[in-house]
Amino acid sequence: MAVAIRLRREGTRNRAFYSIVVADSRARREGRFIEMIGTYDPHGKGVNYKVDIAKADDWISKGAQPSDTVRSLLKRARKDPAPVEEAPPKEEAAPAPKPVAAAKEEPKKEPAAPAAEAKLEAAPEEAPAKEAASEEKTD
Repeated sequence: MAVAIRLRREGTRNRAFYSIVVADSRARREGRFIEMIGTYDPHGKGVNYKVDIAKADDWISKGAQPSDTVRSLLKRARKDPAPVEEAPPKEEAAPAPKPVAAAKEEPKKEPAAPAAEAKLEAAPEEAPAKEAASEEKTD
């Protein structure tokens, strides 16, 4: 049995996405495969592949023949550092949620403008006079 390492087409029309698989060379392109060893997205930017090089080397040592595209992906994967999942670094992790008590605190009030303070100071003096005047009228 001849074994090949090749691309298996997935995705939708006009948006192809490929899995890198080890398969019998007589099997159909989207048919049965032995093992999946990576992925390749030709529309992706930057590092658009993910390959398990150890598994690929193991299969190649057993006689599997990589296709031209897979051979070039393996060459790039060996040359570049291993692509890492898009996970945020530990230093830039999401901020911890605020404690419940801190969330319920009232926001600090800004000092009022001087003109507003003058009105506030004048208002309490006028209020008792108005109350006294209204009490006199009700008698």
